[in-house]
Amino acid sequence: MITLIKKMFQGGEKEKQASFTDSEMKKRIAACVLLLEVAHADDECSPAEMAHIVETVKARFALSQAYATELLELADRERRNSVDLWQFTNYLNQKLSKDEKMAVLEDVWRIIFVDGHLEMHEDHLAHKLANLLQLTHKELIDVKLKAKAGG
Repeated sequence: MITLIKKMFQGGEKEKQASFTDSEMKKRIAACVLLLEVAHADDECSPAEMAHIVETVKARFALSQAYATELLELADRERRNSVDLWQFTNYLNQKLSKDEKMAVLEDVWRIIFVDGHLEMHEDHLAHKLANLLQLTHKELIDVKLKAKAGG
């Protein structure tokens, strides 16, 4: 199954031929790649960050622990094998509404705030992701404040 999902994400099948489930899987993988990238922004993903990502993925996509773990493993392989984030944000731009992209960015900010403080490189990455997701500065700040407030 993972091989099929990976082939679909890498363009192994035409989008026209992919079912709704295929599109949903690609969106989930792309969103998970962004979450993992933020957690690894300082070259280490803390246990607290990973636990938060797992809980976020389980809640956002209504997944079991096992399936969330499998999805994150696949997304991490995609993240490590990619040269940039554009392919993932581009896919999300094509498939998500503005509100859905803002929800992804809010999840990004929540991961950043897991340790209680904001590092300059984390802030820079969040701004970069907002730009890649074609969100305005106001939208970036709105979701940042919402995530920081825990709401």
